[in-house]
Amino acid sequence: MKRYLVFLLLSFQGLWAQVQFEARVSKNTLGLNERLQVDFFMNIDGDNFNEPSFEGFRVVAGPMQQVSQSWINGKSSFEKIYTYYLIPNQKGSLVIKQATIEYNGKVYKTNPVRVNVTNAVEQPRDPNDISVSADHNLYLVADVSKSNPYINEPITLVYKLYFNNIGITNSAEVNKPKYNDFWSQNIDVKQFVVQEGMFKGQNFRYIVLKKVVLYPQKSGKLTIEPLSLDIDVQLPTNRRNMFGQMLIKEDRKRVSTGAKTISVKALPEAGKPADFSGAVGSFDFRVTPTKTSLKNGESLDLVVSVAGKGNLKLFNLPKPEVPNALEMYDAVHNEQVNTPLSGMTGKISDSYTIIPQYKGDYPIKPLQFSYFDLKTGRYKTISSQEIVVSVLDGPTPTDAVAAQSGSQKNAVVANEQFKYIKLETKLEPMAMKDFFGSKLFYSLLLIPFGLIPVIVLAKKKKEAIDGDIVGNRIKRNNRLAKKYLSEAKKQINNKEPFYVALEKAMHNFLKAKLHIETSEMSKDNIKEILLSKKANPEAVNDFITLTENCEFARYAPSSSASIQKDYEKAVSIISDLEKQLS
Repeated sequence: MKRYLVFLLLSFQGLWAQVQFEARVSKNTLGLNERLQVDFFMNIDGDNFNEPSFEGFRVVAGPMQQVSQSWINGKSSFEKIYTYYLIPNQKGSLVIKQATIEYNGKVYKTNPVRVNVTNAVEQPRDPNDISVSADHNLYLVADVSKSNPYINEPITLVYKLYFNNIGITNSAEVNKPKYNDFWSQNIDVKQFVVQEGMFKGQNFRYIVLKKVVLYPQKSGKLTIEPLSLDIDVQLPTNRRNMFGQMLIKEDRKRVSTGAKTISVKALPEAGKPADFSGAVGSFDFRVTPTKTSLKNGESLDLVVSVAGKGNLKLFNLPKPEVPNALEMYDAVHNEQVNTPLSGMTGKISDSYTIIPQYKGDYPIKPLQFSYFDLKTGRYKTISSQEIVVSVLDGPTPTDAVAAQSGSQKNAVVANEQFKYIKLETKLEPMAMKDFFGSKLFYSLLLIPFGLIPVIVLAKKKKEAIDGDIVGNRIKRNNRLAKKYLSEAKKQINNKEPFYVALEKAMHNFLKAKLHIETSEMSKDNIKEILLSKKANPEAVNDFITLTENCEFARYAPSSSASIQKDYEKAVSIISDLEKQLS
């Protein structure tokens, strides 16, 4: 009897020493639309089973518990299994983490299991499985308008959900494509409309779920990632209720478009203009000045614009070159572009403010704009006309300034200001009354002497005004500061133009008050000069901080309230400095 008890005790110790607790999966690689069975197997009756979090998966069924115990040839075997059915939420390498149990005061853990999730796969039809039968009545399709476009040629992507003989109650995106290597624009689908059409040779109903316009940004084979959806469906069964009505079973099905490959052609090198900046489509190019004849102190706006159909947001406009005697400020960019399903249409423009410095005629060279025409498959170049800006009055440029303005400008000035001396005259006698000694004679003789002092004083005053280049520049900068501050108020609902105008207003205010040029406007120099003029340090710091934030705010998210606050702050700072520096 004692020997039997010792043998029995050793047998149980051997069983305890061979505790098994492990996670088993039905497959290690599966598609995004497939189910995964996970079994947590143990050969002992463990307590306090804790399942893992199943990150990256959605549990569709479970846990389901199975327990079995048997005696074979005098040996006892015990099995307990917890079963789960999962659907992956994303592609990639996913890990099923450790589960735990307690047995005889000890904690046992399973090993982590790694599962590789690929794109959605086509599943075989099982007529006995109602959930699988939905595969042949439910399809998600991505229609691509063109599979072999040029770089920056628009293509459209329309997602359609085809269904037949089933009901749809809800849907949720599982895998949203990112459109790598494409510029993309979503087209809003305001309302789902059920339509009828042919698909795979059969009549189907379908809904347009989503529309996207894509512009490929590089050549080669580009992949459009699949869109995957979880669809709640209602499936008819062969059973009927007591009134003879067919019973409906609700289920959830995952559908995917699959990946799409687009072969993008590079733009041809033959005939490509040197100034080509990537414009593709059909365009009209214009360079338009607001005026060509100016008085001293006036300014003009030179507008460079492109209108038409094509990738309007994806290229830069050419920049004009002006003589040194014309001061040109940075451009204000404006976009009036719509993006329907066929691609971008509208107009973009750069507006340059130009202020003349001296009297004379100054040419602005013609500009060229090149683009690739998709209809002809060739490059086209549009050239603008030369523009001559005539400044009617003001100081005459010095020899040094005239030399820097270029030979072409000098030729125009010379041709306009100097005429050839006529070497021959033709005089004809005229019959006239005796004028000598008349009242008119003496009146005309004395009037010039009376006008001489007036002319001398007026000439000196005009020469003083014309010669005061610094004073004229201060007045001009004051006018520009008021102009751009007014422009900022007009653009208060348009973030980027608002901050461009606000920054120019503050710069021109400084140039007028401190008598400095743009090249001298460093942060330390401005601060030193303002403080030396007894400006309030707090106002100086606020001015510099707001100026530095203008460039950042043009691209950072901001609300209308913050824009209004920045405008009011700029007005307050300029008003305070105006009083302190006067």
